[in-house]
Amino acid sequence: MTILLTVLGIVLFALGLLISIAWHELGHLSTAKLFGIRVPQYMVGFGPTIWSRKKGDTEYGIKAIPAGGYIRMIGMFPPGADGRIAARSTSPFRGMIEDARAAAFEELQPGDEDRLFYTRKPWKRVIVMFAGPFMNLILAVAIFLGVFMGFGTQTQTTQVEAVQKCVIAASEKRQTCEPGDAVAPAEAAGLRSGDTIVAFNGKPVKDWSDLSDRIRATIGPATVTVERQGQQITLHPTLAKNMVAKKDADGQPVPDQFVPAGYLGFLPKSVIKPLTFEQSVNHMTDAVENSVHSIAALPGKIPDLWNAAFDGGERKADSPVGVVGAARISGEVLNMDAPPENILATFMMVLAFFNLSLFLFNMLPLLPLDGGHIAGALWESLRRNVARVLKRADPGPFDVAKLMPVAYVVAGIFICFTLLVLVADVVNPVKLA
Repeated sequence: MTILLTVLGIVLFALGLLISIAWHELGHLSTAKLFGIRVPQYMVGFGPTIWSRKKGDTEYGIKAIPAGGYIRMIGMFPPGADGRIAARSTSPFRGMIEDARAAAFEELQPGDEDRLFYTRKPWKRVIVMFAGPFMNLILAVAIFLGVFMGFGTQTQTTQVEAVQKCVIAASEKRQTCEPGDAVAPAEAAGLRSGDTIVAFNGKPVKDWSDLSDRIRATIGPATVTVERQGQQITLHPTLAKNMVAKKDADGQPVPDQFVPAGYLGFLPKSVIKPLTFEQSVNHMTDAVENSVHSIAALPGKIPDLWNAAFDGGERKADSPVGVVGAARISGEVLNMDAPPENILATFMMVLAFFNLSLFLFNMLPLLPLDGGHIAGALWESLRRNVARVLKRADPGPFDVAKLMPVAYVVAGIFICFTLLVLVADVVNPVKLA
């Protein structure tokens, strides 16, 4: 059953991946056709074509490797300064430029002169290139809202799940008491599982975050008012000083960072609680910020990835994962010992973060990513507007093809990084637990 669920999870992720890619390319396709650009191909996947059908002047198809997709637009790059589009130089860099230029015109047909991508105004080209990543953002937002508002998130409450028997520093990362450990203040004061803390030091508590902060700020005698079997009881613990997990600006624990603070010694009960629209937006904002920071931190994670892939090093929980890694995680999700709705919500969150990553990654202003073409169109618009203000001659289209040598370098780096992540995902994968 475990193998079957793992395979099912991988298949479902592959299906979600195909849908996400097709949805991305649909954004490019629909806006390109809206602005009259001819699109000979709309393909989901790479490699050999396993199915295709031509409708109008576009061939729609699915390829064997579900690791990406593309549309082909006529005239992605302008002709050279002499108006020609054929390769004319033995220079390797010039060859890259002219090969890319020739590929942009290789399916040119009579009547296509007014259907070329580069002839559209810069703002239209920005829309065409932005539409693909934007579709991934729309899908991510829809999934986030659906999960946050329809299902909810794990929320800690002020109800006591369990009481710690002794004082153990969080930095020690152990669960069992050892001889010499001090008795936990909650245990000594008589706090019980099932109690709900309603006040701390005589003041009502709002939620777990409020209670946690006030406990951390207190070392020494305190009063804790709990509701137990319909009655309120006041306990008098003496809070100990202990090393506890450090919190970030959002109140979330920071991995492997600890600070001295007041310690009561109990585990709060967690419940699944649907969020309001405002709370959901706040959670999505946090997800975007964390994803941006993760992308910015990718270069610094390469040494750890290399060690995990080739030297048997630890694969950290925040390590980058690729398609293979995400598929394996999806297989683990379906094997979780949890209610079906929890499993579905977790699986959908994997897809949501995958689409959010596609959006952010594609917005990097580097060729061959969509953001690179957007940057080229914006630069062209700036040049032309400056020339207009200064009453100079129109500089014409910005020749993005001249950046192809840089694009090949960027693509090479991406491919090497992707292969490194792939090896790490196979030999030392990230695991849920």
